[in-house]
Amino acid sequence: MPKNVSILLSLLEYEFKNDKYINIALTHSSYINEHNLKDTVSNERLEFLGDAVLDLIIGEYFYYSHKNLKEGSLSKLRSKVVNENSLYKIATNISIGDFMYFGKGEIKNKGNLRESTLSDCLEALIGAIYIDGGLDAVRKVILRLFHDRIMEVENLKSLEDYKTMLQECIQRNKMGNIKYVIYDEKGPSNDKVFYSNVLINDIIIGNGYGKTKKSSEQLAAKNALIRIGELDV
Repeated sequence: MPKNVSILLSLLEYEFKNDKYINIALTHSSYINEHNLKDTVSNERLEFLGDAVLDLIIGEYFYYSHKNLKEGSLSKLRSKVVNENSLYKIATNISIGDFMYFGKGEIKNKGNLRESTLSDCLEALIGAIYIDGGLDAVRKVILRLFHDRIMEVENLKSLEDYKTMLQECIQRNKMGNIKYVIYDEKGPSNDKVFYSNVLINDIIIGNGYGKTKKSSEQLAAKNALIRIGELDV
């Protein structure tokens, strides 16, 4: 039998107004099929809704926190947070499988441990909270559950790989060949500043400087992205 759902509610820090929604969210289709429960629905429809709600809330977060990024970059950030691997990690952190209703056959085949099954259930829970409590309530739960992953992505964002972004842009738009050139360095050996250019088809499209060659090239790539309209100032 599944664990007492009150434990899960305390982990979610949310109290349902209508318990039927969390019961649906935790019910796998195998349980319904095995018990021939024709009047009972599985969590699949709630999973569909939760998927959309999760995309909205995480997308909204990055929309307001990164006002200089264009649509493609925002989508990439969101996909680093909202993916099956992230969902699975959060689902296992709150032991979501322990609260689910499965058919015996599904458990025997270890379907109750399947990554996609647990990820889908987490999305179903999100859908259930959205229906039960509305957008503000589900936003709080999502940002709490996904806080650590968002911070991981934010930390990576603070070290943004503009060179990769530029490379992907050039490949996507078939703009030609790219190369970086360190054209100057100034200062003593223990405190040098490096100056670089980034070129496409031997035409300079960005320049940068920094304490290391890498940081200089990153700034050059960032300035190139701004110049070609892929990044706002």
